[in-house]
Amino acid sequence: MLRSALILVLSLVALPALGQERSSRARVSANGAFTVRLVQHAAGKCTLEVAKESGPVWTLKQCVGGVDDLYFVSNDGERVWVMFPLAPKGTVKLPGKQYKKVPAWANTVVAEEYGREGRLQERRLMNFVSPREVSEVRQLGQHLKWLEGVLGVPGKGPRLTDAGRIEFETVGSKSHQLTF
Repeated sequence: MLRSALILVLSLVALPALGQERSSRARVSANGAFTVRLVQHAAGKCTLEVAKESGPVWTLKQCVGGVDDLYFVSNDGERVWVMFPLAPKGTVKLPGKQYKKVPAWANTVVAEEYGREGRLQERRLMNFVSPREVSEVRQLGQHLKWLEGVLGVPGKGPRLTDAGRIEFETVGSKSHQLTF
C-alpha cells in the first residue's frame, strides 16, 4: 500500500517535468550579432531559433538535433551548422574498395548545415576520419563519440573562429574546419 502511494506521488511529480521545454545552450556568431539555439517543446516538436538582440530573425520548426548537440550560426545569421558529438551509428555500408574493411556504423551523419528553408548539406564521419583512424572512434551501444573536447573525450572542443569558421579535432587528433 505504501509502495503504491509512493509510486503514484512520484509519477505525479514527474509528469510536469516531462512536459517542460528544454533548450540547447545558446551560441553566438563570430561577430556577436546573432545567437542560435534549439528549443524542444515536446518529443518530436522542436524549433531552431536564430535571433538578434532585438528579437527573433528566423525559426525552423523542425527537430534538427537535440538539446545536447552543438549549434553554430554564421555571421550573417542565414546558416547554422549542427554537430552531433554523440552521433547515432549508421547502418548502411559504404560502397567502394577503399571502404571494404570499414564497418557500416562509420557511415553516420555527424554534422548538418541548415538555412531558413531546411537542410542544405551534411557531413558524414568518413569526411573527417580516415579508414585507418576508425578504430579510435569510441562506440557506446547505438551511438559513437568522434569529437575531441566534448563528452569526456580529452582535447580542445569545437570553436568558432573570428573568421567565422568552425574548427575542431576528431579522435584521430586531426584538425578540421567547417565553413558557412
